[in-house]
Amino acid sequence: MKFLNTIIRSTGSYIPEYKIENKEYISNTFFEKDQSVISGTGEEIVSKFKDITGIFERRWVKRNQTASEIATRAAKQAIDKADIDPETIDHIIVATNFGDVIEGTIQSDFLPSIAARVKHNLEIVNPACVAYDLVFGCPGWVQGVIQADSFIKTGLASRVLVIGAETLSRVVDIYDRDTMIFSDGAGAAIIEGVKSDVKSGLLASATVTHTKDEAFYLYLGKSNKPESDPDIRYIKMHGRKIYEYSLSNVPNAIKAAMDKSGVPIEAIKKVIIHQANEKMDEAIVKRFFRLYGMKPDIKEVMPMNIAELGNSSVATVPTLYDMILNGQIPNHSIHEGDIIIFASVGAGMSINAVVYKQ
Repeated sequence: MKFLNTIIRSTGSYIPEYKIENKEYISNTFFEKDQSVISGTGEEIVSKFKDITGIFERRWVKRNQTASEIATRAAKQAIDKADIDPETIDHIIVATNFGDVIEGTIQSDFLPSIAARVKHNLEIVNPACVAYDLVFGCPGWVQGVIQADSFIKTGLASRVLVIGAETLSRVVDIYDRDTMIFSDGAGAAIIEGVKSDVKSGLLASATVTHTKDEAFYLYLGKSNKPESDPDIRYIKMHGRKIYEYSLSNVPNAIKAAMDKSGVPIEAIKKVIIHQANEKMDEAIVKRFFRLYGMKPDIKEVMPMNIAELGNSSVATVPTLYDMILNGQIPNHSIHEGDIIIFASVGAGMSINAVVYKQ
């Protein structure tokens, strides 16, 4: 019996060169959402932030860079590694939330779509290569992989380029301490359908969306600074609500994918989770394993790059995966046959998970 497997043939990523260290925020004046000044010194605020999130620096793009430009860089890497003709790509899916934002404008540009711009940049002529954007919060890249699997399994595509790209530095409010969590980056993967006698690749997936009370846990709002222009809006979040929502719902969503896969929990080698907040991610993964009565070595099973790269939304999962494959995450590696989990949570609020056999 032959299985049609959806595999990740190759990956690529772009990590911006511009480092922003925590110490650069010490002189900032931060305000609460009610525009009252946050008490404490800059050193105290930054130190507490590091303790909670694990972040000590993040990467931002240069002035002339956009999401579509860094998405193209990551895509070219993935295409080169796969050693394929770009004209054979059936779909280009770009997960993003703000599209191209030119520095100083605080204005999203999706005309044309970021995927169309990437296809243009790659000089792909084939009109059957369909390019479109996927706006799904931080889980966007994982959802793109799930969509690619659907296209492949139903015969609508055989090769899909899935990219996650974001430049959150362009939409942050410098008077909001939440600003310190956000960063820029892009990750890409070539997803293919391959027939084999052994089942591998994407084994199962699960996705949920909660909107009754949770839809606006992440939103656009005016600056925290008093007397700021209310018509200029920035990325905002209700951090405590997101934390509680994630701990309550993400473990069960991952379990749903695991239960579909038929893979024993003992087989999981790595959980590649959205790099949102170090303490939150650790708590999520611990709770997930606890559902099976297990207590793993969290440092061994959960690789992270948030300390140096921050939260780049849709780019965190593919960039982390690419870095592991490239041997850039100390003490972590992935080998053929390993069972790994991709999981993410974000604006919407939405959660998704994929069980994957390398």
